[in-house]
Formats: sequence, C-alpha cells, structure tokens
Amino acid sequence: MSLNVSLSGIEWKNPVTTASGTFGTAKEMSGLYDISRLGAITVKGVAPMAWSGNPPPRIGETYGGMLNAVGLQNGGIDSFVNDELPDLLAVGTNIIVNVCGRTMEDYVAVIERLSTEKVDMLELNISCPNVSKGGIAFGTNSELTFELVKMCKQAARQPLYVKLSPNVTDIAEIATAAEAAGADGITLINTLLGMSIDIKRKKPLLGNVFGGLSGPAIMPVALRSVYQVYKKVSIPIIGMGGISSAEDAVMFLMAGASAVAVGTANLIKPGIVLDIIDGIEDYVKENGLKSITDIVGIAH
Repeated sequence: MSLNVSLSGIEWKNPVTTASGTFGTAKEMSGLYDISRLGAITVKGVAPMAWSGNPPPRIGETYGGMLNAVGLQNGGIDSFVNDELPDLLAVGTNIIVNVCGRTMEDYVAVIERLSTEKVDMLELNISCPNVSKGGIAFGTNSELTFELVKMCKQAARQPLYVKLSPNVTDIAEIATAAEAAGADGITLINTLLGMSIDIKRKKPLLGNVFGGLSGPAIMPVALRSVYQVYKKVSIPIIGMGGISSAEDAVMFLMAGASAVAVGTANLIKPGIVLDIIDGIEDYVKENGLKSITDIVGIAH
C-alpha cells in the first residue's frame, strides 16, 4: 500500500499540499503540527519586489466559505530566499513556490532567481482576481497564457505548473494553451470572483470591492473543472477548491487530479491536512488498493 505519487519527476510521500496563501511560514506552522508529513508545501505568491497588497478590509466570511482580497502581499523574492527558504529546506519535504507578477518580465525575473535555489516545483499564478495588473489578465486569454507560459518555461529549471482561474468561459481551452506552451502541469482552481456588502456601512465589505471566493462553496465548480481539464491534457493536475476532508480529496483524485491542495480549511483548522492524509490512507487500505494512483481519473 502506497500513498507516494510522482509529479513531473518529483516524488511526493503523499498527494497532499497546501494551497498558496494559506500556509504562513515554516517557523509559524511547525509549532502547530508536523509539517514534514506533507507531500509538499506551497508557499504564498512571490513577486520580484515587495508588494503591499490591497487596502483593508481584506477578509470576509460568507455562506460556505470566505472572500479574500489580500492582493498577493509579499516581501519579494530576495526576502523569500534569505528569510523563509532556509526554514522550508529544513522541513524535509517538497517546496512549491507560487510565482506572481504584474508583467511577463516580473514572472521571468522570479523564475530566474529561483533557478539556482533548492526548490522543487514552480506554480505560475496567472489567476489571482485581486490584483489590478497581471494575475488574472494573463489567465483568461489563451493567447496570453501561451505567450507567458512559453517565456517562463524557457527560464525555468524546475517543473512549471500553471494555476488557472475558473473565471473564464472554457477553462479547458486555457489549460490546453498552457500545455502547448510547455507547462509541466496544471493547478486548478483559483478562487471565484465575488463580493459582499456591509449593510450597516452601506458599502462593499472588502476594501478592494471584489475578492476571491474560496471554501466548500466552490468545490463543485473546482471538481467540474478538474474533470473537464483531465479530458483535454496529458500533463498532471493538482486539484483544489473547497477540500476539507479526505472524502473531498478522493473525489478530486477520481476526477483526474494527481495531487490535491488544501486551502481555506487550513485557516479553520490548522493541521487538517494531516487528517486528510490519514483519511486517504484509510481509504486506500479499506479498498484494497496497492497505490493511491490507482484511482486517479477512475470516475471517467
């Protein structure tokens, strides 16, 4: 019985990672649970320079999930490499760096800076709905997706996965453009664009007005997206969107994901990823499977 998975030549001890922006730092999280048990750790978006993010309020609860408009606040690539990466390397599991930018050159600059660092995979964030430039603009147009991915792939030394937005007419079209440009894998989905209104203030709840909807409410959309994209591409998929139990994770694997990422649930219960890993292991044992990979895409 094995939970091991291989994604683009990178071996994972199990098919579970964290979703970008929901993990914190290795130093913070290691005090809450044994983070070395994760198949991989996906870090918050890293840009070529420090970003201040969006004005507050940035977070709001909603039915079945939450809205966020943090705006990819981060300390920039130098801060990440010098201050955060050493602690991550000490954990002993795979490191996935989420790369963000406002221009194509921004993305390439981060990827080139990481080419000599000991990170295992890159996740190209072309789908964040909370930034005014870049982000989702690249991920909603197949031609722009192709151009950006091709440029980034030429600079990348690690496997390059592309994180896609559900805020499009045909997500499979964007995925096939990314694959054609050389992407090693697809990550989906990012948040859905939404909003809420504070009826006491009579104004939008979020300072950015619109934000990304995540949590259990979006899982059916995410699952459908994985199912659709699996039919169209031959590269691995990391599925995410509302996963909060082992049963949810197994559904994503059956829809075609080779691995899953847990996001909003981490904010509700730090360490829930370990419950999900244990639950997947129980499922494998109870169903007499030799490997968790036996169920990938089985629902098709």
